[in-house]
Amino acid sequence: MPPDPWEGCFWSWGLLLWLSVGSTGDVPPTPQTKCTDFQNANLLRGTNLKVQFLLFTPSDPRCGQLMEESSDIRNSGFNATLGTKLVIHGFRALGTKPSWIDKFIGALLQAADVNVIAVDWVYGSTGVYFSAVENVVKLGLEISRFLSKLLVLGVSESSIHIIGVSLGAHVGGMVGHFYKGQLGQITGLDPAGPEYTRASLEERLDPGDALFVEAIHTDTDNLGIRIPVGHVDYFVNGGQDQPGCPTSISAGYSYLICDHMRAVHLYISALENSCPLMAFPCTSYKVFLAGHCLDCFNPFLLSCPRIGLVEQGGVKIEPLPKEVSVYLLTTSTAPYCVHHSLVEFYLQEPRNKDTCITVTFLSSSVTSSVKITIPRQQRHGKGIIAHPSPQCQINQVKLKFQPSHRVWKKDRTVIIGKFCTAPLPINDNKKTVCLPEPVNLQASETVSHDLKITCI
Repeated sequence: MPPDPWEGCFWSWGLLLWLSVGSTGDVPPTPQTKCTDFQNANLLRGTNLKVQFLLFTPSDPRCGQLMEESSDIRNSGFNATLGTKLVIHGFRALGTKPSWIDKFIGALLQAADVNVIAVDWVYGSTGVYFSAVENVVKLGLEISRFLSKLLVLGVSESSIHIIGVSLGAHVGGMVGHFYKGQLGQITGLDPAGPEYTRASLEERLDPGDALFVEAIHTDTDNLGIRIPVGHVDYFVNGGQDQPGCPTSISAGYSYLICDHMRAVHLYISALENSCPLMAFPCTSYKVFLAGHCLDCFNPFLLSCPRIGLVEQGGVKIEPLPKEVSVYLLTTSTAPYCVHHSLVEFYLQEPRNKDTCITVTFLSSSVTSSVKITIPRQQRHGKGIIAHPSPQCQINQVKLKFQPSHRVWKKDRTVIIGKFCTAPLPINDNKKTVCLPEPVNLQASETVSHDLKITCI
C-alpha cells in the first residue's frame, strides 16, 4: 500500500518524518476468533504508550490475539515449548500501523514453527521523533514485564528472539540490557542513527544485549546508525545507497525512507527465499569491492554469516567476536540475493599507465558488470562482481579494454592477458576457472568468450 500522501508534507517540520515506516493496512478478522489490529494514534496524544502485545500463531497467522493479562497468554494459542519472536516497530510519524508488518509476521510464521508477538507502541512512537526516543526506556520496561509472564510459563530466556526495526532495535537492546544479555538473539533492522550514534552502550543496541546480536545496515548516511552495534553487522551495498532506491529528493517520501526500509524487505526476502544473502568480513566496503576479502577465515574460521533465521547467522565459533563489519551486494528488487565472484586479469606485460577493463557476466537475459583496474607497472587487477545466477549458469563473459582519453586520434592499443574467475567464498584454489587461451583486447572493442563452469 502506498504511503499516506500527507507524510511528505511533514518533512518541512525537520525531524518529524525521521524513521517513519509506512501506512495502515486492515486485516480481516478470522471467524469465531476475536482479532485485534494495531492502533491508530492521534498526533496530539502520541506521547502515551498504550502498548499492545499481539500474538500471532502458525494456526492463524492473520489474527492478532491481544495479550493483556497472564490469563490471556494461558488461554491463547501460545506454545511455551516453541521459540518466541518479538517484532518491535520504530518511529511512526503519523501514528499509523506499519505497512510491512503483516507480511513480516506471515513470513516469520511460514519460515519457522514459532510464536510471533508484535509489539504495538504506535501511540508512544508518533508525533515528534524526540518524544518517541524518550519513550524507549519506558517501553523497554513494559516489554520486560511482559516477558517475565512468559518466563513463568516455562519459556527460556535463550528461546526469545527480538527483531527491532529502526528505533525498535534500540528498544530491543534496552530489553536485552534489563535481562543482562541472556536473551537468545536480537536482530536490528537498520537501527536508528539520530540520537544514538554517540549514545552509551546502556542507551543503544550493543553486543552485550543478547547471546547473539546482529544488525543489518542500509541507510548509514541518513536515518540509520553508522557504527557497528552487534556481534555481526551487515553493511549491505556498503550500508548507504541501495540499488533501486530514488537518488533525487524529487521522489518525495520514497527518497526519504527507501534505503532505511530496505533492511526490512531484505529480511522478509531472506525468510521467503532460499537464495543466499551471504556476507564477508572486511576492513571496508572499498577493500571488499577491490577483491581483498574473499573468505570468512578471519575471524569466523570460514563460517560466512547469512541474513535470516540461521542460528547465530551461520557463524559457528565460540566465543563470538564483536562488532565485525561484513559486506555484501544485492540486486535492486526482491529476492535481492546475488552470487559474488572474484574476477581477475593478468597482463602479459606491465604498462606505464593504469589499465581499466570492464568485465560482464551474461546468463539468460541477465547481465552484470564490474570495472577492474590494473595499476601502472603492475600485471594483476581484480574485483568483485555480483550476479543473480550461480557461476555455473553464466553462459558468457565479455571483456572490454577501456581506451585512454585521446581526443586527436583513436586509441589502437592492444593488450594480452589471462582472465580468471572464482565464486566466493574462496577457501582454496580449486574453485578458480581461467579461460584456456590468452585474451587479446584492443581499446574500445568488446571480446566475448564462452564460460563453462561445472555445477557442483
